[in-house]
Amino acid sequence: MKGIILAGGQGTRLYPCTKNVNKQLLPVYDKPQIYYSLNVLILAGIKEILVISNPEYIELYEQLLGDGSQLGIKIAYAVQEAPRGLPEAFLIGESFIGDDDVTLILGDNLLHGNGMTSSLTNAIKNNTGCTIFGTRVKDPRRFGVVDFDKTTGEVYSIEEKPNNPKSNYAIIGLYIFDSSVVSKAKRLKPSSRGELEIVDLQRMYLNENKLSLVNLYRGTIWLDTGTKDSLVEASTFIQIIQRSKGQYVGCIEETSYEVGNINLKELKLLTDEMPKSDYKEYLESFIEDERS
Repeated sequence: MKGIILAGGQGTRLYPCTKNVNKQLLPVYDKPQIYYSLNVLILAGIKEILVISNPEYIELYEQLLGDGSQLGIKIAYAVQEAPRGLPEAFLIGESFIGDDDVTLILGDNLLHGNGMTSSLTNAIKNNTGCTIFGTRVKDPRRFGVVDFDKTTGEVYSIEEKPNNPKSNYAIIGLYIFDSSVVSKAKRLKPSSRGELEIVDLQRMYLNENKLSLVNLYRGTIWLDTGTKDSLVEASTFIQIIQRSKGQYVGCIEETSYEVGNINLKELKLLTDEMPKSDYKEYLESFIEDERS
């Protein structure tokens, strides 16, 4: 299994904050947004990851994350010249994907809660085509919507931002695809928006009876940080969680140690290189606890 983080787009809903920086590099409380997406993939045990972004920002991601070796993973980078739809990630990443299955996560999605990791790892293990993740929302018209049998989980239909949604379940920005995704993406035609649509790709799997749905546990939080209000809400959420629990969310160094990608000595070397900050102090405290 390989992973792709799509961190492109113009971020117009966050203008002028995104006038000279990619939205996935903006902070959600105390970390860049992309840390949270990367953390999800690391928790799922994915060790080969491709970051896709705009040509003017790709070097910033390379400076931020490097080649991933410090986290015990491999990170590659690719450019999306213009926003032409989510499925283009598979065309850009064709050589990276090869014959492997792939998990795609959007860089402006934040997921947190008990059961999230097990839901994703089980879905990866059981995926036989395409797996989507759903969650109940107040206004489904803003999202891709899945209609399904509440008893069996069988998916009936998927729609992109429908005026009259058939359910209150939104499809979040996390998807698992088998290796046929590249060939399927090549057959897609642009929609009236001039983009390749992810729901059209998912319908191909639905028509083959290979589309599965996993609904998030009630205690799992999903936030799309693509608007100014949701960005503030996400930051406040992370602040509250970290202050109440005393444990950081989206700390990619800590997670890399906990899943066994790096050892305690390597974690300490990483931490020693950091400038004086609350982030460094947190990791120093974590290391001391692990030693005691």
